[in-house]
Amino acid sequence: MRHVRVDEGSAGQRLDNFLLRELRGVPKTHVYRIIRSGEVRINKGRADAASRLAEGDEVRLPPVRLAERETPAEHAPPREFPIVYEDDHLLVLDKPAGVAVHGGSGVAFGVIEQLRRARPQARLLELVHRLDRDTSGLLMVAKRRSALTALQDQLRERATHKVYAALVVGAWPERLKVVDVALRRYLTATGERRVAVDAEGQRAISLVRVTQRYAGYSLLAVTLKTGRTHQIRVHTASQGHPIVGDDKYGDFALNKRLESRFGRMFLHAEHLAFDHPADGRRITLHAPLPAECQAFLTTLEAHAPTPL
Repeated sequence: MRHVRVDEGSAGQRLDNFLLRELRGVPKTHVYRIIRSGEVRINKGRADAASRLAEGDEVRLPPVRLAERETPAEHAPPREFPIVYEDDHLLVLDKPAGVAVHGGSGVAFGVIEQLRRARPQARLLELVHRLDRDTSGLLMVAKRRSALTALQDQLRERATHKVYAALVVGAWPERLKVVDVALRRYLTATGERRVAVDAEGQRAISLVRVTQRYAGYSLLAVTLKTGRTHQIRVHTASQGHPIVGDDKYGDFALNKRLESRFGRMFLHAEHLAFDHPADGRRITLHAPLPAECQAFLTTLEAHAPTPL
């Protein structure tokens, strides 16, 4: 058993994020398991993953074994990513598809580990939120603890504005502008994270607007009112219109047929607006569709576009 005192640099951090850094090399699923079981304590009391730490808190950690096949984060190759916005408090990058945001669950390293390696002089670099590995687009990274907590507070209070571009299968109904369907997270037998529609789950709301129609497809602008895991992917699939290229909730036969023409999931975090954590300015950012997405749309336009 180990006891760790929370210092000023970790104050305000979520318990799960604190543990993922403190227990580097431990699989993410195991970290969440020891939190749920009560083996991790804050000031001798049970806590959940979202609990916020304060300076001086004592965190009790149970004995854990490192995963033998995990590559240490310090071995991640340094990499910079396209920067859309940066100042002394935060940066927003345009994450490519196919890159995880962090290591864990069979992924040795992700964006944040590579970014830290590329910027060894940075005092702090922390993910403000997450994007699925196969989702591209705008990703916020805090450079100060105060910015991290302020931006995460905005996310919880729904003060940010996030819009995703998603190409779905079929003709999305014009009347279907709001998907208000509760979602429940679960783990598969192999420890993979999945989400299912469940009336007893957490409420999840997506606002949907059709921006372009094609023969057999619809391009949507989806605004998130809540930020549930895999929300857009499950919401669109639940209405019978899965996202093109989605390997968890999609049309697998279609994905296979399209593989030679388009080899990723068509989901892109396109627009982001938030209040600057230091001075309150409203920051509005845009990341255009990646070249491979735009090229695929061009092939559809060449066949039979039906613009609105």
